[in-house]
Amino acid sequence: MAKKMEEYFVPWMDGQKMYISEHIELAWRDPGLHRMMSNENPIPPSKKVLEAIAKYGAMSNRYPDQGNTVRAKIAEINGLDGPGNVLLGNGSSEVYDMMWRSLLQVGDEVIQHAPCFGIYKLRCVVCGGKLVSTNMRRGDDGLLHFDPDAVLAAITPKTKAIVIANPNNPTGNFMPAEHFVRIAETGIPFVVDEAYIEYAGLGMSQVALTKKYENVMVTRTMSKAYGLAGMRFGYLLAAKSVIDRIAATLIPWNVGTIAMWAALAGFEDEEGLKERVNYNNTQINKIGEELSSIKGLTVFPSQANYMLFDGTDTGKKGDDLIKFALSKGIILRGQENIYGRDGWWRLTIGTEQENQMLIDLVKEFYSM
Repeated sequence: MAKKMEEYFVPWMDGQKMYISEHIELAWRDPGLHRMMSNENPIPPSKKVLEAIAKYGAMSNRYPDQGNTVRAKIAEINGLDGPGNVLLGNGSSEVYDMMWRSLLQVGDEVIQHAPCFGIYKLRCVVCGGKLVSTNMRRGDDGLLHFDPDAVLAAITPKTKAIVIANPNNPTGNFMPAEHFVRIAETGIPFVVDEAYIEYAGLGMSQVALTKKYENVMVTRTMSKAYGLAGMRFGYLLAAKSVIDRIAATLIPWNVGTIAMWAALAGFEDEEGLKERVNYNNTQINKIGEELSSIKGLTVFPSQANYMLFDGTDTGKKGDDLIKFALSKGIILRGQENIYGRDGWWRLTIGTEQENQMLIDLVKEFYSM
């Protein structure tokens, strides 16, 4: 008797489903809603980027090359030797897929520091790996702080990778630099996710560790500060020996011609990046100042383009705030209940008009 089709699939994929961002689907279905939920940049691509898109869009009939020009530019920006230290991905999500496929066998473990970005687990599971989460430490100030000792204590003989978001998503804070060295010195593959690093400046980057420690890798994206989420352009920074190994998993022509040259234009447009960073940081400060006056609402200082809030001590649930915001036309992001608290919610920096709308509705909600 012939086997059923389901018997041919690898067993660790049982129960796994396609990743769908429901809040993004909602935003595309109803363009009238304000998108303050996905850490997107509210400022459209610069004129220089749009010119590159138009120029290379007209050449879409040709296969792309290996991206040596943009890889060389990325290496230059980060003080690395050359394009051999850079791997391109269809967004940093694909970079994680390539790394985990290169490192993991069934049953191997990846350590993450939670709460954090969901892609680490999603791609780990596809490889048959196990995601091990270590919790951040909730301080007396109500904020969430890194706990590097917990990360180090979670290491077992099955640990194949450790990943730390820097700054962390969704808390928006950085881990002190000395702790990156402690983890790097374990020799275990250590990935630093710097998707939002540009908002604080590359001076906060850990990329220099890739020169001293072959096991350290840094991921980045152009979806955030550069405002190119729809182009899907991410990259990995590491020792050439590491890049060469991971590149063997790369799907040929994974990053298209338009995305590569648009990315190069973005990197070269330093003023465009400065404009976006300054706007974002000004709005972060404004929202923080306005909402910190609400009694019982914990406002997490952020060095990225998103903010985390905990309204548990107001007596109101975060989910109710999100529903209230949607009734006013704004999509916000939830955060699962953690530390026995249910007042969590998140926002992404929007336009000035959207940010003011958000401030007003939050004040209204907590005053009801």
